[in-house]
Amino acid sequence: MKKKRRMLPYFYRVPKTVDFIIHLCVIGLMIFGLIAIVSASMGLVNGNNKKLIGIAGKQIVFLMVGYISMCFMGNHFRLSFLKTKAFNTLIITTIVLLFVPLAFSAAGGAKAWIRLGPVTLQPSEFAKIVTILIMARFLGDNRKRYHSTFEMLLRPFGYVLAICLIVALLENDLGSALIIFIIFSVILLIPKHPQLKAVQRFFKISFWLGIVAGYGLLYTGFGERIISSVITGYKKARFTAMFNPFHDTYGVGYQIINGLVSFATGGLKGRGIGQSIRKYTDFPAVNTDFILAVVVEEVGMIGFGFLMLLYGAILLQLFRYAIRMKSEAGKMILVGTAMYLLVHMVFNIGGATGLIPLTGVPLLMISAGGSSTWSFMTCIGISQAIISQVNRGEIQ
Repeated sequence: MKKKRRMLPYFYRVPKTVDFIIHLCVIGLMIFGLIAIVSASMGLVNGNNKKLIGIAGKQIVFLMVGYISMCFMGNHFRLSFLKTKAFNTLIITTIVLLFVPLAFSAAGGAKAWIRLGPVTLQPSEFAKIVTILIMARFLGDNRKRYHSTFEMLLRPFGYVLAICLIVALLENDLGSALIIFIIFSVILLIPKHPQLKAVQRFFKISFWLGIVAGYGLLYTGFGERIISSVITGYKKARFTAMFNPFHDTYGVGYQIINGLVSFATGGLKGRGIGQSIRKYTDFPAVNTDFILAVVVEEVGMIGFGFLMLLYGAILLQLFRYAIRMKSEAGKMILVGTAMYLLVHMVFNIGGATGLIPLTGVPLLMISAGGSSTWSFMTCIGISQAIISQVNRGEIQ
């Protein structure tokens, strides 16, 4: 008798119809990120190997949870879930969870984390996924006629506005709130419903005006004077550090200066993995927000280019499938996932190089942070489910 082949448990089998370029790139980012986190954390543990093993172990656990979540979503997620009572419950649960961090102490000026012993969770990261799904649920493939555009947008706008206000005003996490708003704004442009045309035109015009205004505020002397007179506190310090980090070398500019030195000394090939010098110099957020500086110092621009290649391949595949899809809901999920990755890249790299103010946004899959890793891999799993259904002909 032939022996039956032992099959992998269904929840973490990889369907043959997913995009394997995306899957392999995610695995590449998992390995790259783990090495980068362990190396960058060497400067934080002061030779305490047990502590270093603990940091590595915690990241490995989140990578495993994220991978299982990615595969589970790739196997089980269906667009029909968005129209169930369970999804409505998920929305309310997410909004409620955003209030929980307020009971914990602040970190970096923000109350954005739930602390469970050695583990911290950031609900706003998962709110980014829910935002994408809310938009796909209420606006994707929607052919219903409404009495007014206000009636059509009341629920999705209301949910997303609530999320943004809680994250920005109560948690004081402007970076995450801005990312959620950008994701929302971009995928709002996808549906072809005639009652959305005026709103979409407004957001398109606002986008280009925002680009011009942002350039004027960040890269002109007039804009610098406006920001300096309007913004106060630690937010002003972040803008000041961006305008001129050498104005306060050992204060607000210290992170950016260390980052720029790391980029400069890394050169083309870098010093070698584990050989960074700056990570031993009391470098704040060296394994989180500024991990890119250590990466470039150790693996140089070649290593940075490889990292961008992994990111770029994921973005390219997501946009490629989104362009060929007819389903608006599926398209919105793929574009939303791409924007999730792209905006994090722009904010983190821009902040680390002094091109934009620091936002405290992690470099996905590379910065130490279980919530961002888990959330992003879950979002990739949802996108892979959409891609898989497209390849099987279940979604047009």
